[in-house]
Amino acid sequence: MTVVPLAPPTRLIELEVDGKPVRVPEGSTILDALRGEGVDTPTLCYADNLTPVNACRVCVVELEGSRVLVPSCARKAEAGKVKTDSERVRLSRKMVLEFLGSSVDVGLTGADVERWQTDYGADPARYGAAAEPAAAGERDARHAGHHHEPDGAAAETVRQPVKVDNELYVRDYSKCILCYKCVEACGVDAQNTFAISVAGRGFDARISTEFDVGLPDSACVYCGNCIGVCPTGALMFTSEHEMREAGTWDESQQTVTETICPYCGVGCDLEVHVQDNSIVKVTSPSDNQVTSGHLCIKGRFGFQFVQNRAERPTGDRPA
Repeated sequence: MTVVPLAPPTRLIELEVDGKPVRVPEGSTILDALRGEGVDTPTLCYADNLTPVNACRVCVVELEGSRVLVPSCARKAEAGKVKTDSERVRLSRKMVLEFLGSSVDVGLTGADVERWQTDYGADPARYGAAAEPAAAGERDARHAGHHHEPDGAAAETVRQPVKVDNELYVRDYSKCILCYKCVEACGVDAQNTFAISVAGRGFDARISTEFDVGLPDSACVYCGNCIGVCPTGALMFTSEHEMREAGTWDESQQTVTETICPYCGVGCDLEVHVQDNSIVKVTSPSDNQVTSGHLCIKGRFGFQFVQNRAERPTGDRPA
């Protein structure tokens, strides 16, 4: 006789979302409940394969009994009324989108952000023209708590030169929204390397290596998992960065082939992105049971040998 172990029954939580009764399993978040009901909820710092850190605050909702708006990505579902489209919620989301849009280059964040800016009436331009970019290393050298006085004539930004200090990927922190995803992926959620963290305070907060050393001198192992979770293009394959700079990057002309990494016996799933018969980057599905979207340096960057295809002379080809 085969004994099949059964999990104990899961208690259901009853809540009300915009006047509609909803039931979700105990332990679910409010965001889980909203997605289950098809409620369009903006998220930027949330990822299914990472621990929620409540950084961007664009997913906030109004919860009965709570003095403040709560982040739906991390707040566990509980009995009560949830409002996702109240005037208070809409104003908060609008302000977040405006602050980000006025200080950060969100051009590569995707169509969703453009749609949300339109839906919530966000107008980043109302803060004025963007201030001049910081010089290379200027933001990294600022001391916590010592903020310069803005002149009010231009919108303060995080614009700065792109950091290129290795052959595999670049860091363009002009596009960084401090979502913490890269920090989480480099830490306990995936790699456990802890090569990067958040330094500074307030508007001077930034992603940094230890003592702001270059990546080659840091604890970075070049797994590229930070690239895989970055929602804005602040972290990018060197190949993609160079093609974008040259104006040749075209995702409509790319094919994505799923395969298995050949380097070891783990069997990580790869998504190979190819344009003009050349591999331009490698990713992994975030919902894959083996990788959860994370790879090592070989799986993510070890594809260059495939590109070294010497042309065979016509005379050597078999008849």
